[in-house]
Amino acid sequence: KNALAVGMDDLLSALPFHLSGGEKQKTALAGVLGKKTNILIFDEPLASLDPVTGTVAIDLIDKITKEYQYTTIIIEHRFEDVLFRPVDRVILLDQGKIAADTTADALLRGDMLAAYGIREPHYISAMKYSGCDLAAGNPAGGGPAVSEIDKPDSLQLNEDFREKLTAFFRHEEKTAPKEYGEELIRAEGVSYTYDLGGGLSMEAIKNVSLSIRRGERVAFIGKNGAGKSTMAKLICGICRPSKGAIYLGGEDYKNLSVKEIGGKAGYVMQDPNQMLVKDIIRDEVELGLRLRLFPGDEISRRAQAALETCELYRMRNWPTGAVSYGQRKRITIASVLALEPDLIIMDEPTAGQDYRHYMEIIGFINRINATLGKTIIFITHDMYLAIENTDRAIVFADGNIIADGNIFAILSDSEIVKQAHLKQTSLHILAEKLGLPGDRCIERFISYERGRRE
Repeated sequence: KNALAVGMDDLLSALPFHLSGGEKQKTALAGVLGKKTNILIFDEPLASLDPVTGTVAIDLIDKITKEYQYTTIIIEHRFEDVLFRPVDRVILLDQGKIAADTTADALLRGDMLAAYGIREPHYISAMKYSGCDLAAGNPAGGGPAVSEIDKPDSLQLNEDFREKLTAFFRHEEKTAPKEYGEELIRAEGVSYTYDLGGGLSMEAIKNVSLSIRRGERVAFIGKNGAGKSTMAKLICGICRPSKGAIYLGGEDYKNLSVKEIGGKAGYVMQDPNQMLVKDIIRDEVELGLRLRLFPGDEISRRAQAALETCELYRMRNWPTGAVSYGQRKRITIASVLALEPDLIIMDEPTAGQDYRHYMEIIGFINRINATLGKTIIFITHDMYLAIENTDRAIVFADGNIIADGNIFAILSDSEIVKQAHLKQTSLHILAEKLGLPGDRCIERFISYERGRRE
């Protein structure tokens, strides 16, 4: 029953090792739902879940809370996603102290989220950027100028707010089209089948073809188990195609070892602790170079360059276990950078990170792309990350690519959103309320935000 509730009933006989990160998360959630207790505490329940499954998880939590009269506490950075169902209170913590104990409505109308490093919902930021005073009353009386502020689907705007938002979104900015280098990756008719054990198998990738150019930033998006991580493993040579071929820099990699491919395409796992094997940061960054028998002076040069790029050089002699999660993430990136690959694949780089650490990690990755020309692939369920930091999305569903193109257009296509278990962004919902095209509004908002950061 619990497996059915989280959509895992068809994988009951599968080995946990073969499950994706999101599928493991759903399995853990099913286990929690089976417990008999008066208090439920969910610590980052949405981490690694695709957007639709995330809403299902929140809906499940809401239903069991009401049905069994549980006291439920949700610890989560994805504030907007938690608000899919009503919450009674929001407790904002900072440095071990309670900074606020209030309602979602009060937090969204004020500036505390930004002040304490919590990411504001995009639709809230858009209203503030356009000059809407969310705390102001309605000139015509009858309450605030905007109501149902914690529910973008039910948001009610007065005429003044509608005019300001419309002017903001219709502002025209000329931006030069981005130019990329030569083709770096090409997959032709690639398929891959997993052996799940117990006589079960699953075709995870089905006749997939794609091309990625040097210098691009691309998002692999789609529901849990859609084939995103499997495709990344195929590109890196960790898995090899059952059918079809993959080319790196124009060369069919079928005769290359994983070690040789690793010098061209690096993979950074979601959890840095799964990659770290050495006790000292410098030793960790040098490990891949030593295994490839590079000369000592070349090892020192590459390791120093990677450590400096990742702002870790002053900590090079520190224990890997003595630094923060975000710093450990940078250590794994430095280890990959030291091999000087053309491509870096980042698997859920911001999972479980608050907004400040999110900005640090993503800002760092974007600098690698801009200054070193590295091609970046993000595997992510975070639609914020996708629209803020990539120009193109490749959408997977059931082992197939169902869309490949402009990220703003894709996330405004209701059929693709539905098929891939994504969800309409709050900016798209706001655009619909204003009678404006969603892709144009998302692009305008992101352009404005990037300008603020530069």
